[in-house]
Amino acid sequence: MTSLNSLSPQPLSPSSRARFRDLLASEWIKTRSLRSTWWTITLTVVFVIGSSAVATLADGTYASGRAVFLPYVCYPPAGYWTLALVSVAGGALSVVSEYGTGLIRVTMVAVPARGSVVLAKAAVVAALWTVVGAVSSTGSFVTSQAVLHARHAAVPLTEPGVARAAVASALLAPVCALVGLGFGVLLRYAAATMVTSVFTLLMLPPMFSEGERWSAGVNHAMVLSAWKRLIQNWQPDPDSLGHTATVSGSWAVYAVWPLVAVALAVVVVRRRDV
Repeated sequence: MTSLNSLSPQPLSPSSRARFRDLLASEWIKTRSLRSTWWTITLTVVFVIGSSAVATLADGTYASGRAVFLPYVCYPPAGYWTLALVSVAGGALSVVSEYGTGLIRVTMVAVPARGSVVLAKAAVVAALWTVVGAVSSTGSFVTSQAVLHARHAAVPLTEPGVARAAVASALLAPVCALVGLGFGVLLRYAAATMVTSVFTLLMLPPMFSEGERWSAGVNHAMVLSAWKRLIQNWQPDPDSLGHTATVSGSWAVYAVWPLVAVALAVVVVRRRDV
């Protein structure tokens, strides 16, 4: 006859507990097994690099063959706003898709350390979108300079402001992806997460002008506003009536948004029922 002790839950042995590298492998399998993920990433990268080529070809500043780095030509807002939206959606879907299918319950039962699950998701999302951002940024610069080389107006990577713009454009994707992951954990529903992400990234910054210090402070705390400042390679006009963000402050925005998003996600998932 089976004893009652044999029916009671037994603690997992150290060897049977999921290690963090196992969680990373699991999240990577979930990501790479979706064919739509790779199609979306491929089309996005092509669009971003293509927008840089189109912007460079259409700009008449280089008609005289003058070599000058124009960041909004090499890294056009249309392409990088699209990259920001796709990456925030990718980060959000890595979470809300599991909530929608109920797979998240299976994951949390298998791995009671819910915070570790979120951190593993964040690590995979950050790594994937960092690669996407780096490919997009490098491709934009190389494509733009290839077009300008024919006009004898190409600039090297060592040109002042070029490296900073390239790094800021590359990191825009993982920053937005982690913000999307945080929104996904907090809201859990795809529609609500997408609306909130689009509103926060694109619609909120223009509501705050740079004419007043408090309004400019809110504007400068937004991710896309920080990106715009970081790729800017000219000095602020001292006679301007607007308040300009600092480079160090913009880098801080890049760091604070994903850290806060992931930290809130970890806290919420630990305290809330799945």
